[in-house]
Amino acid sequence: MSAVPEVPEAPEAPEAKAPVVTPVRVIIALCLAAPFVAMLWVGSYAKVEPTFIGMPFFYWYQMLWVVISTALTMIAYKLWQRDQRARKGGASR
Repeated sequence: MSAVPEVPEAPEAPEAKAPVVTPVRVIIALCLAAPFVAMLWVGSYAKVEPTFIGMPFFYWYQMLWVVISTALTMIAYKLWQRDQRARKGGASR
């Protein structure tokens, strides 16, 4: 009889955590999606009136969304940072 060498069992892989959908993450997603929706819906701003300092609505509306997009991205980033700190147990700011 030949003895079969005992093979140690392979360690179990750590469980992959499923993505967590929280209200904060939904707000982050909305902040990031809003500029895309606004700019892809061309019919809502494809007009000349009202003008602003002589600039047709089509142009100033898009330039306004540059500022709005910046603010929304900053808000999403700050919310994401706060969410990550909370998930790690409130590590340093």
